Amino acid sequence: MTDYSGYETRLKDLRDEMTSRISAIDKHIHHREEAVEKDFAEQVTQGENDDVLNALDEEARVTVQQINNALLRISEGTYGVCVRCGEPIDEKRLAAVPYTTLCIECAE
Repeated sequence: MTDYSGYETRLKDLRDEMTSRISAIDKHIHHREEAVEKDFAEQVTQGENDDVLNALDEEARVTVQQINNALLRISEGTYGVCVRCGEPIDEKRLAAVPYTTLCIECAE
């Protein structure tokens, strides 16, 4: 069995980073530190910014879920194995995307 403790630490750090990002986005979207603009044109701009932030928030939440799933696979002993073909995922791929579920061949 391969030791994935380094990946586990990296995944937890990445999850902390994503969680902090989600909190910051949430604070900004709900205008917790600044009032909503009174000027209509500025409100439109704020709305457009909020749309972008909502997309970033959703992406961060999906990433957190993928990280949690990867941590579960580590604890179950199935981390580093492609869920499609069952072959080991290359270390370079895991280094680049530590929460991946697919080897490079299946991902392509």
